[in-house]
Amino acid sequence: MFDIGFSELALIMVVALIVVGPERLPRLVRTAGLYLGRARRAVAAIKADVQRELAAEELKQTLKEQAQSIGLHEIIEETQEAATAAEQLLKPDQPAASTTSTALPDKKSTSTPGSQHGGN
Repeated sequence: MFDIGFSELALIMVVALIVVGPERLPRLVRTAGLYLGRARRAVAAIKADVQRELAAEELKQTLKEQAQSIGLHEIIEETQEAATAAEQLLKPDQPAASTTSTALPDKKSTSTPGSQHGGN
């Protein structure tokens, strides 16, 4: 915060000792320390508030940019429409394949070769 070296601090203490006197100096230093602590806490609180406001503003900006660009929702809808169209194109082929697969078990041609061998 302040760039005060030991020599400057010693000079301030000597001047304060001469001006205030030895009786009131400890009380003055204690009071100055309390005010300095309060000032530091206030500065830290202000910094935290500024950081929160900057983060909120950045989040608002990001959301605004996302709202202006092509949204993920639109891409998902387009993909679902394409998938539905592809299913519609493949749908006539699927029932034909399922009827041939169900038609094979209905025929008893798989059991007749075994029965023909047993009959010979």
